[in-house]
Amino acid sequence: MALVDAHLPVVQAERLDSYLRDIPRLIVPRGEGSKTLSHLEGFANDLLALGLGRDGLLVALGGGVTGDLCGTLAASYFRGIPFIQIPTTLLAQIDSSVGGKVAVNLQGAKNAMGYFHQPRAVIADLAFLDTLEAREKRAGFAEMIKMAAIADESLLDTLESKLDSLLTKSGAELEAAIERSCILKAKVVEQDERESGLREILNFGHTLGHAVESSGLEPTWLHGECVALGMVAALSLGDLLNMGESGMLARMENLLRAADLPVRLPRNLSPERILETLSHDKKAREGKSRWVLLENWAQPRWGLDVPEKALLQVLDQLRS
Repeated sequence: MALVDAHLPVVQAERLDSYLRDIPRLIVPRGEGSKTLSHLEGFANDLLALGLGRDGLLVALGGGVTGDLCGTLAASYFRGIPFIQIPTTLLAQIDSSVGGKVAVNLQGAKNAMGYFHQPRAVIADLAFLDTLEAREKRAGFAEMIKMAAIADESLLDTLESKLDSLLTKSGAELEAAIERSCILKAKVVEQDERESGLREILNFGHTLGHAVESSGLEPTWLHGECVALGMVAALSLGDLLNMGESGMLARMENLLRAADLPVRLPRNLSPERILETLSHDKKAREGKSRWVLLENWAQPRWGLDVPEKALLQVLDQLRS
């Protein structure tokens, strides 16, 4: 049984058929609005009606939303059945399909209900990127920047020097960057699959990013766009708290701007609204958000409690 992003049959019908052939398909509406308990229940009832048993297999074809929803369904249906990820967006290929974290959203809390459930396989077919919208590709690029920032400064150098090629072409350079990003993330996950320590570094940019994403902001921002802003916030906090090396924030902002990714908060999103959302973040402890900050490139520190006064100062700067 397959869960398929609703856009794929429109733009990649032939390639989709080559993977699934006669496998029954359930269509997932596009957007974060599909990552809900109600959609999860609806698809579970569909699986029952179609007679899928404990010996069944699920296949996810789509971006992070489809992969998360399919993985959560696989982890919970009959107490767990196997699934395969075939990610079709850049963000899913380098990030959400790797590592076995699957979840759905609760109201005001992103990825608050989920599991650690590893896929049997991940197939990253770069041909799916040929029809990916430019904005979606840039959003995925933000997660690649994140991996470079926390784990490999040489990858950061590559992303800066080959930016135009990576964003506009699907050749060997993009393939190498995707492979490197996946290897870096897999190494972290191998050491800490259940996020009891080191794996928290993968949340760099995600503390504020998830708060923006869960704030109900209109028009909606993509996950990678929110992560881009979150990385700027984290580096700004590092500057304010005298943690990071000089010039890191400016370098990050320059790269994000060159990739047409946001580096400032929208004026209609108040600091108070962000603080309220942060208190519901799944990474929070005793109502306090936890941050990943950088001492230098590839030198992250995680699980940090940031003073609210410093956070408010950074939020004010990011709205100016």
